[in-house]
Amino acid sequence: MLITFANRKLKKCANNDRFALKEMGKKRFEFFKKRMTALLVAKNLEELRHQPGHWHELTGNRKGQWACTLDQPYRLIFEPVEKPVFTDTDNKFIWIEIKAVEIIEITNYHKEG
Repeated sequence: MLITFANRKLKKCANNDRFALKEMGKKRFEFFKKRMTALLVAKNLEELRHQPGHWHELTGNRKGQWACTLDQPYRLIFEPVEKPVFTDTDNKFIWIEIKAVEIIEITNYHKEG
Protein backbone atom coordinates (compact mmCIF):
# COMPACT_ATOMS: atom_id res chain seq x y z
CA MET A 1 0.00 0.00 0.00
CA LEU A 2 1.15 3.52 -0.71
CA ILE A 3 1.64 5.57 2.47
CA THR A 4 1.97 9.34 2.79
CA PHE A 5 2.22 11.47 5.91
CA ALA A 6 0.36 14.55 7.10
CA ASN A 7 3.53 16.11 8.51
CA ARG A 8 7.30 15.79 8.58
CA LYS A 9 7.43 14.51 12.15
CA LEU A 10 5.28 11.45 11.33
CA LYS A 11 7.33 10.80 8.20
CA LYS A 12 10.54 11.02 10.22
CA CYS A 13 9.13 8.59 12.79
CA ALA A 14 8.38 6.12 10.00
CA ASN A 15 11.83 6.43 8.46
CA ASN A 16 14.11 6.95 11.45
CA ASP A 17 13.82 4.30 14.17
CA ARG A 18 16.09 6.14 16.58
CA PHE A 19 14.01 9.32 16.32
CA ALA A 20 10.73 7.39 16.64
CA LEU A 21 11.93 5.46 19.69
CA LYS A 22 12.87 8.73 21.39
CA GLU A 23 9.53 10.36 20.47
CA MET A 24 7.25 7.44 21.34
CA GLY A 25 8.96 5.31 23.90
CA LYS A 26 9.74 1.62 23.44
CA LYS A 27 6.25 0.11 23.72
CA ARG A 28 4.45 2.54 21.37
CA PHE A 29 7.37 2.46 18.93
CA GLU A 30 7.18 -1.35 18.67
CA PHE A 31 3.46 -1.25 17.91
CA PHE A 32 3.97 1.63 15.46
CA LYS A 33 6.58 -0.37 13.52
CA LYS A 34 4.28 -3.41 13.38
CA ARG A 35 1.35 -1.35 12.09
CA MET A 36 3.49 0.50 9.53
CA THR A 37 4.90 -2.79 8.26
CA ALA A 38 1.39 -4.21 7.97
CA LEU A 39 0.31 -1.18 5.95
CA LEU A 40 3.34 -1.42 3.67
CA VAL A 41 2.85 -5.08 2.77
CA ALA A 42 -0.94 -4.91 2.35
CA LYS A 43 -2.29 -4.39 -1.16
CA ASN A 44 -5.43 -2.74 0.22
CA LEU A 45 -7.10 -1.96 3.51
CA GLU A 46 -9.33 -5.04 3.35
CA GLU A 47 -6.27 -7.23 3.95
CA LEU A 48 -5.87 -5.60 7.37
CA ARG A 49 -9.48 -5.66 8.53
CA HIS A 50 -9.09 -8.85 10.62
CA GLN A 51 -5.36 -8.59 11.41
CA PRO A 52 -3.98 -7.78 14.87
CA GLY A 53 -4.34 -4.13 15.75
CA HIS A 54 -8.11 -3.68 15.62
CA TRP A 55 -8.26 -1.87 12.26
CA HIS A 56 -11.52 0.05 12.15
CA GLU A 57 -13.45 2.93 10.65
CA LEU A 58 -14.11 5.92 12.85
CA THR A 59 -17.46 7.65 13.23
CA GLY A 60 -18.87 11.02 14.21
CA ASN A 61 -16.55 13.95 13.60
CA ARG A 62 -13.87 11.48 12.48
CA LYS A 63 -15.98 9.76 9.80
CA GLY A 64 -13.78 9.05 6.78
CA GLN A 65 -10.78 8.25 8.97
CA TRP A 66 -9.55 4.87 10.15
CA ALA A 67 -7.58 3.80 13.20
CA CYS A 68 -5.57 0.91 14.53
CA THR A 69 -4.45 0.30 18.09
CA LEU A 70 -0.95 1.08 19.27
CA ASP A 71 -0.49 0.96 23.04
CA GLN A 72 -3.68 1.69 24.97
CA PRO A 73 -5.24 4.20 24.65
CA TYR A 74 -3.25 5.47 21.63
CA ARG A 75 -4.24 4.90 18.03
CA LEU A 76 -2.61 5.42 14.66
CA ILE A 77 -5.05 7.54 12.65
CA PHE A 78 -5.10 7.52 8.85
CA GLU A 79 -7.39 8.29 5.96
CA PRO A 80 -7.63 7.09 2.37
CA VAL A 81 -5.81 9.09 -0.26
CA GLU A 82 -8.47 8.16 -2.82
CA LYS A 83 -11.21 10.77 -2.98
CA PRO A 84 -14.02 10.07 -2.88
CA VAL A 85 -13.77 6.77 -1.07
CA PHE A 86 -15.92 4.14 -2.79
CA THR A 87 -19.04 3.08 -0.94
CA ASP A 88 -21.53 0.29 -1.50
CA THR A 89 -25.31 0.59 -1.82
CA ASP A 90 -25.60 0.79 1.99
CA ASN A 91 -23.15 3.74 2.01
CA LYS A 92 -20.47 1.62 3.72
CA PHE A 93 -16.87 2.12 2.67
CA ILE A 94 -15.42 -0.53 0.37
CA TRP A 95 -12.15 -1.38 2.09
CA ILE A 96 -10.75 -3.36 -0.85
CA GLU A 97 -10.75 -0.16 -2.96
CA ILE A 98 -8.48 1.69 -0.51
CA LYS A 99 -4.93 1.22 -1.79
CA ALA A 100 -3.23 4.34 -0.44
CA VAL A 101 -3.47 6.06 2.95
CA GLU A 102 -2.17 9.18 4.63
CA ILE A 103 -1.04 8.88 8.24
CA ILE A 104 -2.71 11.77 10.06
CA GLU A 105 -1.69 11.44 13.70
CA ILE A 106 -1.06 9.31 16.75
CA THR A 107 -3.55 10.22 19.46
CA ASN A 108 -5.95 9.15 22.17
CA TYR A 109 -9.17 10.25 20.46
CA HIS A 110 -11.29 8.84 23.29
CA LYS A 111 -10.46 11.84 25.45
CA GLU A 112 -11.94 14.21 22.84
CA GLY A 113 -15.26 15.56 23.89
